[in-house]
Amino acid sequence: MDEGVDLSANNNQKPSKLGLAGKILVGMTGGAALGLSVVCASFVSPAFRKFCLPYIPATKNQVDNIVVALAGRGGSLLDLGSGDGRIVLEAARRDFVAHGVELNLWLVLYSKLDALRKGLGNKVDFYRRDLWKFNLSGYDNIVIFGVEQMMADLEKKFDLECKNGCNVVACRFPLPNKTPVRTYGCGIDTVWVYVFNKPP
Repeated sequence: MDEGVDLSANNNQKPSKLGLAGKILVGMTGGAALGLSVVCASFVSPAFRKFCLPYIPATKNQVDNIVVALAGRGGSLLDLGSGDGRIVLEAARRDFVAHGVELNLWLVLYSKLDALRKGLGNKVDFYRRDLWKFNLSGYDNIVIFGVEQMMADLEKKFDLECKNGCNVVACRFPLPNKTPVRTYGCGIDTVWVYVFNKPP
C-alpha cells in the first residue's frame, strides 16, 4: 500500500512578510508605472479628439523649407501645435516674435526648457492651449503641421481670425480651398504659403 506524503508540516508555516527592501521595490515599481502612464497619456490622448494631431517632429528639410517660405518676412509668428518647439526656436533665431501653442503639457515644458538651454527663453513664449480656442488675430505669420482631416476647418478659422496680409505656412497637407502663393519642397517636406485677408 502506497503511503502519501505528509504535507501537514507545510500547513503550519506562516506566509513570509515583505521586507523593507521589498516594500521599497514595490513602491518604486508602482510609482514608475504611474509616472509612465501619466506621461504616455498626454501623447495618446490626441487620438481621442475630433482631429487626431499626433506629435511628429519636423524634419530638417521641413524646417529649412519653412525658413525659405518666411524669407523677407518679419513680425510675429505662431506655430499651431508647436510640439517640441523647434519651429518657434528657429523663428526666434531669425528675429521673429515667436510663440507656440501646444496641448501636450510635457512638450510645452520641454520646449520652454530647450529655449532656456539655447539662450532663447526671453525671445519665445509657449502656451498650453487648444489651438481651436486660441485667437490668431495678433499674428503676422502662422505655421501649421496639420493632418488632412482638419485642414478645411482650420482654413475657416484662418478666414475668420487672421489679420490682413497674414501669411500661413501649411506643412504636410495643403489647405483644400485656397490657392497657395508659393510652394517649396516636395513630398512630405512640401510647404504651402497662403496670404489671408489680403487688403484690396
